[in-house]
Amino acid sequence: MSEITVIPAELDLTPAELAPFIQHTKIDPDATRNEMIAHAQEAVTHGFNAAMVPASWLPVVVAELKGTGVEVASALDFPTVGVMTSAGKAAEAAEIARLGADQLDIGVQVGWLKSGRYDDFREDIAGVVRACGLPVKVMLELPLLTDAEKEAAVELAMEAGASFLKNASSGQIETANPASVRYLVDRAREGVRVKASGSIKSYSQGLELLRAGACLLGTSAGLAIITDTGDSSTASY
Repeated sequence: MSEITVIPAELDLTPAELAPFIQHTKIDPDATRNEMIAHAQEAVTHGFNAAMVPASWLPVVVAELKGTGVEVASALDFPTVGVMTSAGKAAEAAEIARLGADQLDIGVQVGWLKSGRYDDFREDIAGVVRACGLPVKVMLELPLLTDAEKEAAVELAMEAGASFLKNASSGQIETANPASVRYLVDRAREGVRVKASGSIKSYSQGLELLRAGACLLGTSAGLAIITDTGDSSTASY
């Protein structure tokens, strides 16, 4: 993964300067080939950190972004999280890496955590980390967890080899907020970073999350953010 920095809490950035922190997301089920190519080209034009796309479109997007310096990210066990088997998850992770992705976001088994299956929860994540060899970002779904479960989820994800902790998978679970970001930042071990995700739609919101300690912003409203056109996007990712 390309180098990502944490900005000082007092630092001011222009809307366009947020681009290197944004994972430009397009996961629409009806997206066409031409739309995915245009999405990749937007990532290059505006200098986004990565284009986040479904695994089925990786060959197209990887080819489009080759040599541009913009990375390609994908996700699995998402947007409905915790529905895949661990073996299926690991196999899909290996395929995503083979297709050329640079980064991978994954859902977690919230139900297993709530059932006290901590070893299984950890191994579900670790299996993906081993299978793909990519930086893995773990969507922890914090609003669904009790305080004790949050603490356990963070520790287990890091024990499993997570490179990034994420507050949630989408705005359907949580609107990204500074409190959740700071919660993860305060608990992250050295070398583990934080990605904010969930209905990030405006420049002011994005800047606030970066100041709270997030290194990446996952959003489908990247263009609205970097042009400071307000909360005009209806996307929840």
